[in-house]
Amino acid sequence: MRKTLVSSLLVVALLVLSISFVGAQDMDFECPEGDNIVINVAGGAVGVELEVGLEQAERYMEMCPNVTVNFVEMPNSSTERLGLYQQFWEAQSGEVDVFQVDVIWPGIIAEHTVDLNDYLDEEYIDMFFPAMIEGQTLDGKLVALPWFTDAAGLYYRTDLLEKYELEVPTTWEELTAAALTIQEGEREETGNMDFWGYVWQGDAYEGLTCDGHEWFVSATGEPFITPDGEIVVNNDAAIAALELAASWVGEISPPGVTGFQEEESRGVWQAGNAAFMRNWPYAWGLGNEPDAAGEEPVIAGLFDYAPLPQGEAGVAAACLGGWQLAVSAYSENVEAAVSVAAFLASYDEQKLRAISAQGANPTIPDLFEDEEVIEANPLFERMGPILETAVARPSGITGERYNDASALFYNALHSVLTGDASAADALSDLELDLEDLLAEMQ
Repeated sequence: MRKTLVSSLLVVALLVLSISFVGAQDMDFECPEGDNIVINVAGGAVGVELEVGLEQAERYMEMCPNVTVNFVEMPNSSTERLGLYQQFWEAQSGEVDVFQVDVIWPGIIAEHTVDLNDYLDEEYIDMFFPAMIEGQTLDGKLVALPWFTDAAGLYYRTDLLEKYELEVPTTWEELTAAALTIQEGEREETGNMDFWGYVWQGDAYEGLTCDGHEWFVSATGEPFITPDGEIVVNNDAAIAALELAASWVGEISPPGVTGFQEEESRGVWQAGNAAFMRNWPYAWGLGNEPDAAGEEPVIAGLFDYAPLPQGEAGVAAACLGGWQLAVSAYSENVEAAVSVAAFLASYDEQKLRAISAQGANPTIPDLFEDEEVIEANPLFERMGPILETAVARPSGITGERYNDASALFYNALHSVLTGDASAADALSDLELDLEDLLAEMQ
């Protein structure tokens, strides 16, 4: 019954690709042994993502004509995609060989994937950002290869920093002071009381986990749950970081920021009503490009993107997002599947994805210094330093219970931001709740 279900899902989703391609790039690449091998890759179709993936498959098949690479189009919703993947894994089906997986899933997928350390040499693995490899390593097992990535940064109005003779803030205290200076000056000069110093994501959802994760790591030097299972929330540095964030609400940030997600923040920012914004790279293009009516945003050409400020620990911390490639433990052609995954995530292929219409952020640091990549999209030059500060959320140690841990975290922080609890009380309770959660997992 399970086999029939999975087969039906595959038939509905499968996009068979068997087109020959001329002019494949030169690579020192060894093809897998065997004839008439078929590798199915499950991936997304956001924007031109699917089209770019199909082009990659064409290049692989030109080099390795004994392998046919098919792409299986999955739902774009991360939640829906995981549900579909779990049906394949529950059936222990080998019909999908390579899965595109979310950065926060290593604990969920570990038992269903092969250890890529057993198949790839150290030189290949060392190409990637170390933190990204660490984030996909569970108990020494490398469950997925970083394919393309995302990390939040600080958007800032270059014209307003120049106007008020301010530097780009490098600490949260500097950000607080600069945001207040610009806010007061702009309100006094323009009478626009809707102008704010800083917008970010304060709603009770995963986005607040990301924001809070950045505050806490920059303050303590550790994620709120370490890979060893230590809970790092109930300490002076974390309390002070959360108290500072709570002080922004209604002062340099709108009172409604406690209901903001990414788009609400961008709406205020792109309308020209904020000096600073914490957000993901997607807001770069939207803030610079004309809309459907051909009108440029009022902030076009007047902003830049930098690493987030440092905290008490003296480090900046960007919440790591992105997508990886994992090889199914149930594949009947594991070595060929690893070969396809390694090709898709290789230096040359990531470069082509970066300069394509998708503009995917690479997971290899050297690509952020590649002149062709930088010329194609100036944001990449800024992303290198931001990705150097990227820290994964504690999804590895929490495994299938990550969503529960995240909900405990963001709800505790939200109670402080809304004034329903003190930071000390909320984080003391959060520590106990997370301890109970980890104990339940034993």
